[in-house]
Amino acid sequence: MAVASQSGTAVQADVRVNGVNIGGMTREQAVQAVKASLPVPQVTVRAAGSSWTVDADRLGWTADVAGTVAAAEQAAAQRSVLDRLQDLIGTAAAQDFPVPVRVDAARAQATLDVLTGGLNSQPKNATVAFDSKLRRYVVKADVPGRRLNTAAAAQRFAQAPDLRDLTVPVTESRAQYTAAALKVHADRGNALMRTFTVKLAGTDRAGALTPLEVANLYWVKPGGILPDEKALQVAFGRLTGYIDQPAQNARYAVKGDGLTKVKEQSGVVTDRAAAFAHFKTTVLDPAVKTTTFPSKASKPTLTLAELPDAAKLELIATGQSTYYGSSPERRTNVAVAARKIHGAVVPQGEIFSFLNTLGSISPGNGFVGGKIISGGRTVDGLGGGVCQVSTTVFRAMYQAGLPVVERNQHSYRVGYYEPQVGYEAAVYDPGVDLKFKNDTSGPLLIKTVNHPEQSRVEVQVWGIKPKRTVSVSAARILSRTPHPAPKYVVNPRLRPGQTVQVDWAQDGYNLYITRTIKDEKGPRTDVTRTSYKPWQAVYEVGPRG
Repeated sequence: MAVASQSGTAVQADVRVNGVNIGGMTREQAVQAVKASLPVPQVTVRAAGSSWTVDADRLGWTADVAGTVAAAEQAAAQRSVLDRLQDLIGTAAAQDFPVPVRVDAARAQATLDVLTGGLNSQPKNATVAFDSKLRRYVVKADVPGRRLNTAAAAQRFAQAPDLRDLTVPVTESRAQYTAAALKVHADRGNALMRTFTVKLAGTDRAGALTPLEVANLYWVKPGGILPDEKALQVAFGRLTGYIDQPAQNARYAVKGDGLTKVKEQSGVVTDRAAAFAHFKTTVLDPAVKTTTFPSKASKPTLTLAELPDAAKLELIATGQSTYYGSSPERRTNVAVAARKIHGAVVPQGEIFSFLNTLGSISPGNGFVGGKIISGGRTVDGLGGGVCQVSTTVFRAMYQAGLPVVERNQHSYRVGYYEPQVGYEAAVYDPGVDLKFKNDTSGPLLIKTVNHPEQSRVEVQVWGIKPKRTVSVSAARILSRTPHPAPKYVVNPRLRPGQTVQVDWAQDGYNLYITRTIKDEKGPRTDVTRTSYKPWQAVYEVGPRG
């Protein structure tokens, strides 16, 4: 009993913490022994198809071993002498103190945020785009967004620290534009891609847009079909160019070595004010494949009786260009275009249109295949060489001091129009024209003289010569861009090892020319600007043997 009544630094016998008898141990020894019996567990965290196995203490899990040992020690110290005596003789009931565990929810959430941070995502809208290979609109699927609720998972672990498998809840968010919604618009966009034919009321004239040309008239957007107003205007102009039959003014035509008068002709053209709205409605309705434009009469503005006496007109200005090295096809088109422009009369105050005067660039109008610029390449096409004549007309009318209404340049610097770089005009049927206004005091007569033996064409402007002088400057080059390296394209029709050049390199240029006109109003200057693209040489090569 004397021994049982004594106190000391060691824990009394048969006191257990987490099943470990710490009797006779110092507090430090007891803490280490209990910790050894209570390893840190591992927890498997699962989230959105991914998983990690981590030590629980990374998730804020802690066991209060020291506190429990201290509590056990205190309980043992407070036992009665009888309890201690029973302990000494081995008859006392053992006391076992469980170790409480807890989870710091804030730390658990911080660790879960790090583990799952890369799994959070914003929803991605479905997209619709035109596939140039498939030649149709296709939809790329939407992707739902997801947000991992790490706070909820941390709270759950804090409430149940014995969990060894912890799932982080995932909340999905829907995209604003889903694939199902965009497919409706894509299907309509694809349905709109059909051959669209227009006719002109009261005539047998017709023109058509190809499916791809129709596809260029609108955008397929998440909100639906969006018309491209600029493209619609261009396409409408192209169609009316096909079907309109404008009135022809009285003019002169070649007869032997002289000119003979040709009577005017009435025409029929599109009633543009009424037709454009109709065109927009029908071309964007997939059920409509053919429509008719309203028409109106087109009356000539110069009659046979009003034709000026060619013998009484004066030479106002002359333009020239050479076409050395042209192919036989190109020389043919130069001759045809020159002949059709020859004898044209422009009434006072009216607009000269090269394309209207020329007529269509078609086999039926005498034109043959030749090299043209199209789609960023020099390729075989109908009417190559017509621009030789339009360039020469431009030079004559520009030198005459006539106001420029429309002038278009070539994509790159063309050797046929040298050495007067930038002093040229491109035309393309339909839609790319050359136009001047007759601001003189009378009608103008256009004469062309072709000299095939000299590879030279000349255009003359005759009329009542205005009292003015005109001077045209040489080109002023602002910048020059070197041409890119050549491109080689395999042509299976060539022999193995054979190489044929089909396009020629040209540097790019930014330049301008000026025209100074002096008359009773004083001097004035206008500027014609040109921006040539750097052009790539292209070689076709035969396949490897």
